[in-house]
Amino acid sequence: MRSSFVSFATLLVLTAGCGGGENDAAPVATPTVTVSTPVAAIGSPVEMSYRFVVAPSAAGLSDDYWVFVHFLDASGELMWTDDHQPPTPVGQWKPGATIEYQRTMFIPKFPYVGETRVEIGLFSRTTGDRLPLTGDSSGLRSYRVGTFEMALQSDSHFVLFQNGWHGAEAAAGGSGVEWQWSKKDGTMTFANPMRDARVYLSVDQPSTAFTEPQRVEVRIGPAVVDTFTLAGGQSELRRIQVPAAQLGTAEMVEMTISVDKTFVPATVPALASTDSRELGIRVFRAFVQPM
Repeated sequence: MRSSFVSFATLLVLTAGCGGGENDAAPVATPTVTVSTPVAAIGSPVEMSYRFVVAPSAAGLSDDYWVFVHFLDASGELMWTDDHQPPTPVGQWKPGATIEYQRTMFIPKFPYVGETRVEIGLFSRTTGDRLPLTGDSSGLRSYRVGTFEMALQSDSHFVLFQNGWHGAEAAAGGSGVEWQWSKKDGTMTFANPMRDARVYLSVDQPSTAFTEPQRVEVRIGPAVVDTFTLAGGQSELRRIQVPAAQLGTAEMVEMTISVDKTFVPATVPALASTDSRELGIRVFRAFVQPM
């Protein structure tokens, strides 16, 4: 797994670096990133706080520029990325402004523990060109902004997919992105933390098979703890606060995700698919964080 991913990661670095060589161009912003925890377990959520102080001379930026975020191991090899468009697109950044926002990132299932370095920059999605920033440059207009320790996941945090799920699938290229499709009702179990907890659910509905959004219901035992709608092409990160009393006293807790409607890709002409599975929603991450 590691060797195939490194090859893909190397390609990413070279592609994003095209046209972004170091020169004397004036920096357009000063970036700062704060990681919510010094130690993050594989599969766990991490809150990333981003801050860009735009240079007084910066002007004429384009929405084509996105933030790239690279996570590198102790030897400097790229493990995964979290490239994104900031909530305020770069084309709307004003000289002298401060741009601040947060993103929740889940540590991918990647075979590594140890110091993880975070580097960021701004790149054009069309040309790969990178903009100069003020900061600790590692070359090719990539800037070191922090580190954290990547650790093994504790057994007590495992969420097990039980009945009502299709097999795990993974994105191409070994990026560590995985998901499982639900059926109409999918059950999960996890060890009872015996105290208040926050349940993270990262889900989406990539299909446009429905004319109306799906209604999603999350239950712990018979109690409904969350409901939301999910339209085609929409993704959601749910943070569900669950009091200890609702978790009960049993060693294991059963959680059910239900949808009001499912689809079979093979029966939807617009999808041109031969997939005959009954599909509900995709679940990328389920994580229980004791409070």
